[in-house]
Amino acid sequence: MTTPHLITIPSPAAVPSAANDFDFLMGPWRIRNTRLVRRLAGCNDWEVFDATGSVHPLPAGVGNYDSFTPLAWKPGYVGMALRVFSPESQRWSIYWLDNLTGGLDPATGQLLPPVVGGFQDGVGIFEGEDLLEGRPVRVRFEWSQMHTGAPRWQQAFSEDGGATWEVNWVMEMARPV
Repeated sequence: MTTPHLITIPSPAAVPSAANDFDFLMGPWRIRNTRLVRRLAGCNDWEVFDATGSVHPLPAGVGNYDSFTPLAWKPGYVGMALRVFSPESQRWSIYWLDNLTGGLDPATGQLLPPVVGGFQDGVGIFEGEDLLEGRPVRVRFEWSQMHTGAPRWQQAFSEDGGATWEVNWVMEMARPV
């Protein structure tokens, strides 16, 4: 009797995948926010405030979501990011939802367009179209310092199709102590 050849097939969890790009973000965070008071208006005034957040996976590796609760800024404000991964394109779509707009287009009731992108060379870049006070802008999210234990997120807007960018919000994260 011959012994059949055994073939080892790695489990999906063992195969590196862009679907795990945001694993560094799972769990609770203290968030230091630095936010431009007025965007694309030549403003140099920044507000600084603290927030808490917590990131959770969605079932079956579909993505993740987080909570964002400022401690004193805009009392009652709550936001969340919904990050969804496409195995086919290997790209992420990130939606922003909050208790002011729901993250919905008031005319259609549909989710506002996401920023889309991924990670390369240790930096995550995600871009999309948005409106600022009724005028079209390009928006960019940038993730960096993911593996330092203190990730950094920043948002920038462009009025000229991405030729120039104005950073208008920075989040510096640390684990609660």
